[in-house]
Amino acid sequence: MYSIPRGTAAITGASSGIGAVFARRLAARGHDLLLHGRREHLLAALCQELAATHGIRATYVLAELSTEEGVRAVEERINAIPDLAVLVNNAGSGSLGNFTEEAVDEHQALVHTHVMAAVRFMHAALTGMRTRHAGAVINVSSVAGFLIGPRNAAYCASKAFLTSFTESLHLELHGTGVHVQALCPGFTISDFHARLGYDTSGDFFRKFMTAEDVVDQSLRALEREKVVCITGAKYRFGLLFIPRFIPRRMFYWLVRVTRDAKWLRHAGKRVRR
Repeated sequence: MYSIPRGTAAITGASSGIGAVFARRLAARGHDLLLHGRREHLLAALCQELAATHGIRATYVLAELSTEEGVRAVEERINAIPDLAVLVNNAGSGSLGNFTEEAVDEHQALVHTHVMAAVRFMHAALTGMRTRHAGAVINVSSVAGFLIGPRNAAYCASKAFLTSFTESLHLELHGTGVHVQALCPGFTISDFHARLGYDTSGDFFRKFMTAEDVVDQSLRALEREKVVCITGAKYRFGLLFIPRFIPRRMFYWLVRVTRDAKWLRHAGKRVRR
């Protein structure tokens, strides 16, 4: 059983949803916090609340991770933490626009946020963790990384990279005392879908997992040294069977049917967390 070391936790995309819940859970365990996001009023309020409730130190950094300047700003803050114990790469963005219907700069921004920012932050964090022989990195990937997604091609591909990269690092870090996890949630209740423009009051959205359940499963899986954490039994079963064992042409048909479902018809707005 792995015990998460004491020290500071850095969490990207911590303004709301999964990132904010990670902040609450880790603050309750006594971790000081460095939170990243883009919505200052939410970050400031969360830092104030958690510092007052748990007696920890909580600071935040505002940065746009689709830019080199934003990544460097967060990277410098991570490098300056002498006792970094946990890094949670949660920042991301998404849309439902066809590849050629959106500017290529938008796709590049998504890949930069999901992939390049996460790689840079992991390199900064893991260098010190290996020296101290302690630490944990949780990369918030997605079940989408096991699938394919018309109107969401860059998102699915970038999440596939994040999961694969995490598994490779797990092998590199064996015996160092440092642990990594690819957290792969399915649909999760947060403001992410509402900000995309969905009406989240329907039955479909009420069946989503809560961010609290996702984070609690992630932390339990980390303590069991589970490298890929797929939250929810229905996702674990579906991902073990559907993409791997049915004929590819049938898989493409299923994806097209899902794409055309009523709840997915959407103009293609892009949001970031």
